[in-house]
Amino acid sequence: MRPVARDEALMRRALEQAAAAEATADVPVGAVVVDASGTVIGTGRNEREARHDPTAHAEVVALREAAALLGTWRLDGCALVVTLEPCVMCAGAILASRVERVVFGAWDEKAGAAGSVVDVLRERRLPHRVEVVAGVLAGEAEAQLRGFFAGRR
Repeated sequence: MRPVARDEALMRRALEQAAAAEATADVPVGAVVVDASGTVIGTGRNEREARHDPTAHAEVVALREAAALLGTWRLDGCALVVTLEPCVMCAGAILASRVERVVFGAWDEKAGAAGSVVDVLRERRLPHRVEVVAGVLAGEAEAQLRGFFAGRR
């Protein structure tokens, strides 16, 4: 499968996770972790409301699941696909886990840490940098978020 088609297929899985987050009144953000062969080894969705946990962002949930499956915190060679640009906390978790590549859909102009507000994932002063692919199925990810927040107003 072409890299672009693979990223889009994985983003669709992440969008499904995001849709499931809405059922618990969580902001619809979803994430998927894949190993070097493209096998899904972790999934996550925002669960802050469901778990009453400020760290239960989709990325953190997916990284924890992947690490548990592999039996190691080191996710070398893995990629994280997420519907919204990671925040600073999630970017830190991504760096700590040694994820190689991050693919995201919508930009987060308020709290993004992969290029919009700050660029933690590619900060040259840090010991690990991540390849970032932005804007994959951005329109769908943005529409999902806009719909959620429009319903809250």
